[in-house]
Amino acid sequence: MKIYQVSTLQALALGYSRTVVTVGELLEHGDLGLGTFEDVNGEMIVVDGECYRADEEGNAWKTEPDMGVPFAAVAKAGRSKSFEVTDLPDIARLKEQLTLKIEEDFGLNSMHIARIDGTFRKVCARSEAPYRSHHVDLKDILSKTQRDFAFENIGGTMICIYFPDYMDGINAPGWHIHFISEDRTKGGHVFDLEIDSARIRLTKLNTIEIKLPSEPAFDTYSLKEASSSDIKQVEQGDGK
Repeated sequence: MKIYQVSTLQALALGYSRTVVTVGELLEHGDLGLGTFEDVNGEMIVVDGECYRADEEGNAWKTEPDMGVPFAAVAKAGRSKSFEVTDLPDIARLKEQLTLKIEEDFGLNSMHIARIDGTFRKVCARSEAPYRSHHVDLKDILSKTQRDFAFENIGGTMICIYFPDYMDGINAPGWHIHFISEDRTKGGHVFDLEIDSARIRLTKLNTIEIKLPSEPAFDTYSLKEASSSDIKQVEQGDGK
């Protein structure tokens, strides 16, 4: 199974937020995934072959196929391991459960994508407004544009992507989670949660294809300067 990624997280963290592909082009490579939009214009959730954008208020809607994408990762739903969870009190416990399942299949050095459908007592999430600038670190942009919000007693779907530690910089190591409500009107990047009950479908991915930006501006970024701590802060942070 393959994951298709647009650009690298290092580039996004250093401020490369220009269009690399369109939403329409992205969806040719996968029907499940997450990412962001040109100028970091909200959080992306791809589910059932449709792409949704969650704005800084937590409102979501389906995007147009010509909308620009600077960074994303998608895969096609395939054979998966399925299991149920109940009464998970926080995101740390969810990540523990997901990691345990991939350890059981000796998968810590592989990539994984999970789809979680269920009911949630609480989803603490964030998103951001667009900010047109280049060579401005993403953490500095998010300090100006990011807002936190919470949904309570809500049904929906979470998309979770796992990258192993040795791929730090290409993407964020560990689990990265986005949420979309059952009616597809609410969503965002998840930094905490409480699960009532949910079904998880987990798929192991052993191939990655990366689409790098083709414009000369991409080569003006010194990608090694993107620190691991900055990447962790912007992609797996606690909403602060």
